[in-house]
Amino acid sequence: MISEKLEKKLNEQIQKEFYSAYLYLSMEAYFTSRSLNGFANFFRVQAQEERDHAMMFFDYVNHVGGKVKLGKIDDPITEFASIEEVFQKALEHERYVTSSIYSIVDVAIEEKDHKTNAFLQWFVTEQAEEEATAETNLDKVKLIGNDGRGILMLDAEMAQRVYTPPQTSQA
Repeated sequence: MISEKLEKKLNEQIQKEFYSAYLYLSMEAYFTSRSLNGFANFFRVQAQEERDHAMMFFDYVNHVGGKVKLGKIDDPITEFASIEEVFQKALEHERYVTSSIYSIVDVAIEEKDHKTNAFLQWFVTEQAEEEATAETNLDKVKLIGNDGRGILMLDAEMAQRVYTPPQTSQA
């Protein structure tokens, strides 16, 4: 069984992960509207990953005898001023998700819930990778600025990203 406090935080994380998918789909739509299909592909893959993360939390809550309680998902931002703003917002969002996961880890440690702490460690590692990728992408976009050739080259690079489902042994 899982504590009510941890169950609540895990359910909130499910909601945050689904929101993340919505946000990244919104970013995909922005790039599609600008005919930057490589950037759009990057964010579609990102959205797929976030849905998988939500389902991992969903499955875990069920696995430990908790009750999944799905909450409202807010509308994501849909207007962006620039390519750089999109990547800045993506980095800020990944940092927000990292903070949220850390807060759940803190509760699991406080409650000596080793099973939940072990489950969460995959996400701690994943978030380090997500933040590093977001920082690198933002750095590249800043370096390119408004150079159309650079934007098209980065667009082509991002078109190569392929969705890979997470490989975990979690519930």
